[in-house]
Amino acid sequence: MGAHATLPYMRETIIFLIAAGVMVPLFHRFRVSPVLGYLVVGGVIGPFGLGLLTDTFPILSHVMISDIAGVQALAELGVVFLLFTIGLELSLERLWAMRRLVFGLGSLQVVVTSTIIGLIAFEFGNSVPASIVLGACLALSSTAIVMQLLLEGQRIGTPLGRSSFSILLMQDLAVVPILFVVGVLGAKNDAGFGLDLALALGKAVLTIVLIYSVGRLILRPALRLVAQTRSPEMFMAAVLLTVIGISAITGYAGLSMALGAFLAGLLLAETEYSHEIEVDLEPFKGLMLGLFFMSVGMGIDWRVVGDEPIWIPLSVLGLFLVKSLITAGLCLAFGLPRYTSIEAGLLLGQGGEFAFIVVGLAMSLNLLSGEVGQFMLIVAGLTMLVTPLIAKAAEKMAQRMERADNTRSHQGSLEAAGDMEGHVILAGFGRFGRTLANTLQAESINFIALDTDPGHVARARADKLPVFYGDASRLDMLKRAHIGSCAAVVVTMDNPAAAERIVGEIRSTWPLVAVYARARDKAHAERMIAAGATQAVPETVEGSLQLAGRVLSGLGATEEVVRRRLEHQRAAEDL
Repeated sequence: MGAHATLPYMRETIIFLIAAGVMVPLFHRFRVSPVLGYLVVGGVIGPFGLGLLTDTFPILSHVMISDIAGVQALAELGVVFLLFTIGLELSLERLWAMRRLVFGLGSLQVVVTSTIIGLIAFEFGNSVPASIVLGACLALSSTAIVMQLLLEGQRIGTPLGRSSFSILLMQDLAVVPILFVVGVLGAKNDAGFGLDLALALGKAVLTIVLIYSVGRLILRPALRLVAQTRSPEMFMAAVLLTVIGISAITGYAGLSMALGAFLAGLLLAETEYSHEIEVDLEPFKGLMLGLFFMSVGMGIDWRVVGDEPIWIPLSVLGLFLVKSLITAGLCLAFGLPRYTSIEAGLLLGQGGEFAFIVVGLAMSLNLLSGEVGQFMLIVAGLTMLVTPLIAKAAEKMAQRMERADNTRSHQGSLEAAGDMEGHVILAGFGRFGRTLANTLQAESINFIALDTDPGHVARARADKLPVFYGDASRLDMLKRAHIGSCAAVVVTMDNPAAAERIVGEIRSTWPLVAVYARARDKAHAERMIAAGATQAVPETVEGSLQLAGRVLSGLGATEEVVRRRLEHQRAAEDL
């Protein structure tokens, strides 16, 4: 083998790994968001950072990246794995359960925001195709940054978290048609635009349907055969083959490889092996996302900031203002509290990671000039950089507004108890409710319990627990417990008919609220799910699983093995 026969982009890969392993941890030490760290590091070591000095200082060429082709290759790999992780966290069932928020609130946010931003872009002298591109890509927010902030604040289960996730999910799904539209616009066949768009969408739909249909038939049996070998290496190889193979199929069909990765994640998410795949890929997820964000930082020409010291800050402010107002207004229309709607608007006001993909594609197709494209990349990048600061300020403002709203609507000691956002409502406080309350207390999670048994209430009050006498099947009682801003309702009633009724009423009146229910058996659990419960756990099955876990532990199985086995068994029992 010759001296120069090396793997493609080996130097770029080594530089990235050094940066990820040495420089990014320094940002973490100083409590800087890892996403922002990757963006900054990418900008520093990229072709528009210190890479600009390689002609003057040739020694820098060994530690900097000046080859834009290498950057694009890294970015494509990062995007493929980003879409795969998004697809792996979804399923068609989950999409259907969240259909009102995802396809209602999320779709309106994408359509309204892209239309208004597109009109603004047109008023600033951009062509119609360029305005469509800018409106579509800037309507999307950063899934990675927003979800990381929600996870850090443990707010995924709150109304803010659920509504934000629904909007982000719809935005992720909208990327594919947006890329189609950009590709058709780039063909510059104005006379046949409608026909080209219809053909492109038809081809995409046919490819997706074929992949999904065939995948559902052969993927599960194939993974079962591989899993029977009990070889972790073979199992991971099968997963990677699925991702890369489906991505290659969509690529050969003229579609995005990222679309194939998303489909692969969606298919794997519906198998009983999804949890195993998530555990195995967990160490690589952060690295792949870092790969993507570092590539994003490398692709931005930060010199443009110095050329536009006025318009860039104004554009950053304007983008946040427009997106925040639209999102907050739509959240209000869908029944969210005023303070939650405003916080959601500010949290989703930034440009998203897919703006870099769409703008880059548009520039390669000459839909956007290099000057306009770099300007918008800078604006999107800066909005992502300031998002953590704005999110913190939005949270404090929402807390003040919530306290003011609670003061104006104060209706007694029940409403004053506990934290009025993110708390859990326990409908019933028998032995199940008390056990759950002990678990919540151990995790410092606030709760309010309602029970119609005076004895249960008296004993709980003696222990200074926030338990109140009241019928949780009455909607006005749930309103007094601030169900509209709770993290979840847990129904532990002994009366199966009453439990089913209240689950249905909660789902129809407060569709944003997560409802978890205790069920007598599997048939009762299925009725509770049909009534609208997010999840229903049969006490008989769960009890047997817990006993099985104790037995496995007693026989010497590790805690991780027991946990995985119980998760697989729950999936097999449809729990």
